[in-house]
Amino acid sequence: MTAPLPPQSVIAVIGTGAMGAGIAQVAAVAGHTVQLMDNRPGAAEEAIRAIRAQITKLADKGKLKPERAAQANANLVAVQQLSELAGASLVIEAIVESLQAKQGLYAELEGIVGDDCIFGTNTSSISVTAIGAALKRPQRLAGLHFFNPAPVMALVEIVSGLATDPAVAATLFATATAWGKTAVHAKSTPGFIVNRVARPYYGEALRLLTEGAADCATIDAIMREAGGFRMGPFELMDMIGHDVNYAVTCSVWNAFYNDPRFMPSLVQKELLDAGFLGKKSGRGFFDYREGASKPTPQTEATREVPTGITLCGESPAAQALAERLTQAAIPFDNTLSVDGRIAQVKGAVLFVTDGRSATQRASDNGFANTVLVDLALDYRAATRLAVATAAQCADEAADAAIALLQATGVQVSRFADIPGLAVMRTVAMLANEAADAVNQGVCSAQAADAAMRLGVNYPLGPLAWADSIGLPAIRTVLANLGTSYGEDRYRISPLIQRHVFSKRPLHG
Repeated sequence: MTAPLPPQSVIAVIGTGAMGAGIAQVAAVAGHTVQLMDNRPGAAEEAIRAIRAQITKLADKGKLKPERAAQANANLVAVQQLSELAGASLVIEAIVESLQAKQGLYAELEGIVGDDCIFGTNTSSISVTAIGAALKRPQRLAGLHFFNPAPVMALVEIVSGLATDPAVAATLFATATAWGKTAVHAKSTPGFIVNRVARPYYGEALRLLTEGAADCATIDAIMREAGGFRMGPFELMDMIGHDVNYAVTCSVWNAFYNDPRFMPSLVQKELLDAGFLGKKSGRGFFDYREGASKPTPQTEATREVPTGITLCGESPAAQALAERLTQAAIPFDNTLSVDGRIAQVKGAVLFVTDGRSATQRASDNGFANTVLVDLALDYRAATRLAVATAAQCADEAADAAIALLQATGVQVSRFADIPGLAVMRTVAMLANEAADAVNQGVCSAQAADAAMRLGVNYPLGPLAWADSIGLPAIRTVLANLGTSYGEDRYRISPLIQRHVFSKRPLHG
C-alpha cells in the first residue's frame, strides 16, 4: 500500500484565493509546514491571518484540540519568491485557470525543486495532460482537485494525465486520505468526474425552463422536496455565478467537440450578457436586491379528498401512497397493476413518468385521463410532487388525481406536459453521464458515485440511484426522451445497455 507524504514534508501552495487558502488550511491542520505564495504583495500574509482565524474558531467550538490548532497556526509560512520553495515535497497551484499560466509556473519550478517533488494542480477544467506537456518531467504532475470550501468538502479528485506516474497518483491519493479527505481516481478528460457528470443537473433544468414546463422556483422546489437535492438547479447556478457555470459548460461542450449532451443554454447566455451573474451581482434567475420578494413555487389549490381511490400494484410509489393514505385514515381499495399504473380515481389513471409526455402515453395506452407523477427519491418522505396531465385529460379527472396526491400530505405542482418531468429526466441523465464516464475508463462506478455525493452533495450517487430505480426503467426513460426529442443528447450509454441485457446492477 502506498504511503502518504510524511508530516515532515513541506507543502507549498501557490495562489491564496479561496481555494488556495482552504487547501493550505487542510495541509496545516494535517501537520505539514505549509508555504504560501501569491504574486500579489501582502496576499500571502493576509491569507495566513484569515486561515489562523478560521483554525482558532474551530478550536473555540471544540472541533479542533487547542494544541493541534496552535501547531497548525505555527505551520503557516508566507514566502515571497519561488526560490524559497526549493525544499517542498509537494507544490499545489491554485492560480488562474489558464493553461499558459500553469505551464509557465511549473516549468519554472522544475529548475528550483528536487526531482522527487510532486506537482499537484488544483485545476477544475484544464487538461492535466496539456499542463504536463510543457514539463521536462511530466510524470511528476497530477491533478489534485479540491472542492470549495476545501476544509469542509470531503472530496478530492486525483487526476492522472497521460504521462502521470501511477506512483505519483497513488501518493497523492494516500496523502489526501491522510488529510481526512475521500479521494477518487480519475483520468484527465474534460470536466474530470464532477464537472462532467453534473452538467445534466443544470442542462435539463434549463431545457425545462426553455420549454415552459414550470418557473424556476417551482422546478427548484421539486428538485429539493421530491428529488432530495440540497439546492435546486437555478438557485445553485445563481450561487455559483453564471459566469463560472456557463464557462464550465462551454469548456466541457467544446472539449467534447460540441456533443449535444453538454450544449450550453441560450437562457443562461442571456443572463450572462445582461450582467445578471447571480447572487454576486444581485440578479440572476432570482432577484437578490434589497427589498426584492422571494418567489414561491406554484402549488395547486387544495381539493376535497376524493372517494373511490384504488391503488394499483406494489411499486415504491404505490406502496408509499398506501402508507400515507393509511396514516391519514383515508379509505382505498387495492388491485393489481398490469400496465404500470399506480392509482386510479374518478376516471383518472396515474402513472410514474417513463420519459413520454402524458399526451403521448394517453394516446399509446388508450386512457384519455392519463396523469403522470414525477420520480421522488423517497415517496414516503416527499413533501411535493410534480404532475403532468394529457391534453386529452378531463379537468375533473385531473382534479381528482391532484386531490388524491394532496390527501397523502404532499403539495402538488402541475407542470406543462414535458417528457420526463423534472426529477426523473434529470436523474436518468445524471446516471447516463456517470455510466458513460465509467464506460470510457475515466473512473470506477464507486468513484463516480462517491464524487457526486461528496463533491456536489447529491442525495445518492447517480449509479446507485439508477440501480434502485431499475436499469430497465432508466433505459426506457432515456429511450423515450430520445424518441420525443429526436436528439443524440439522450443516447443511452453502452454500459447501461450491457447491464440491462445482463440483468446486473451497475455496482454489481
